[in-house]
Amino acid sequence: MPQYTKEMRKDGWTIVVPNMSEIHFDIIKRIFENYRMNVVLLENNDPSLINEGLKYVHNDMCYPCLLVIGQMLDAIKRGIVDKDRCALVISQTGGGCRASNYYFLLLKALKRAGLENIPVISMNLQGMNSNPGFKITLNMIIQAFTALIYGDMLMMLSNQTRPYEVNKGDTDRLVKKWSDYIGGCYAKNRGYFGSHMRENLNRISDDFAAIKQNRVAKVKVGVVGEIYMKYSRLGNSNLKEFLESQDCEVMLPPMLGFVFYCFTNGIHDREFYGGRARYAFFVKHFAMPYLERFERWMEEAIERHSIFHRPATFKELEEYGKSIISQGCKMGEGWLLTAEMVELVEKGYSNIVCTQPFGCLPNHICGKGMVRPIKEKYPEANIVPIDYDPSATKVNQENRIKLMLAVARENLEKE
Repeated sequence: MPQYTKEMRKDGWTIVVPNMSEIHFDIIKRIFENYRMNVVLLENNDPSLINEGLKYVHNDMCYPCLLVIGQMLDAIKRGIVDKDRCALVISQTGGGCRASNYYFLLLKALKRAGLENIPVISMNLQGMNSNPGFKITLNMIIQAFTALIYGDMLMMLSNQTRPYEVNKGDTDRLVKKWSDYIGGCYAKNRGYFGSHMRENLNRISDDFAAIKQNRVAKVKVGVVGEIYMKYSRLGNSNLKEFLESQDCEVMLPPMLGFVFYCFTNGIHDREFYGGRARYAFFVKHFAMPYLERFERWMEEAIERHSIFHRPATFKELEEYGKSIISQGCKMGEGWLLTAEMVELVEKGYSNIVCTQPFGCLPNHICGKGMVRPIKEKYPEANIVPIDYDPSATKVNQENRIKLMLAVARENLEKE
């Protein structure tokens, strides 16, 4: 099995990364480039790559796995990247989720395609399947965490501004401006952390509020689901763009909540099952209070202007979830998925699309399976689970969403 070596890194080999979220990953990409890594984010979203994935991945595997592997192989065969000078990156969770096996499925797919000479890099924090040329340092983790907050800030404010902008394109131009600026801060290794970060968040909020807008009543739609399907344009068939084309405002929960969720799983392990006492103590008394400071800065920056809606803090999410589901339910997105739906209803985004990928049983249980108890508590909730799999057509998916939007517009007119 070939490895990505230090020599490959120095020689400028391309590291190929699937693009889950354009804003977040564009900023994170710049961090890796500062460590002399030549990173390419894949943008090939042609529906034909689904068939490419089906050639090498069994159709009973998770749909995100099939998409990511198909996208990589499609990029290689089309010549988007040089097959003789590239390495592929894929996540590996290390938990009970089948995403732990994506790494090995990609190796198997490359072998079947006659491309077994291409190194595969496992993206994880457990030290699994390490490569000598790809090391994640503490400084990189800190920078990636700040990039996550900047990405969440830009994503949420752009989604709350774009539907109302008077001059089309102002919002996207501002996103690019700030992505470039933050990337420049990482390149200089200053101006992105501490007090600088707090100042940047406030300036981002002020800039988006300054965009000329026409704030008329629109249908507000929240999007939840498995993390890749929720954010990836490839995974959800350009869901956000479709909803905006239907004259809706879209709310995507911040990725920060998922990071906090992963951290606190160790605390819940200790409470429910015992063990991991040191880890639980460290996370509860040191890590979480430290990270919550940055969450608070983002919340305060968003609240500088009344036209914007801040997301729930993680502590608020925990309370939302407790009223419906146990925190011991933590496989995949677990209780967080249910809590995000409750939060959206509480925040006025009662029209919700729940993206359901084939092969993700925890997502179906905590998503589609929790619709009834949520509606019993919140009768105004208008939730539509949408299945995404190789056999599902975009037309059928959009028609189901349009039925949900028809109800949403009726409710908006009544209000």
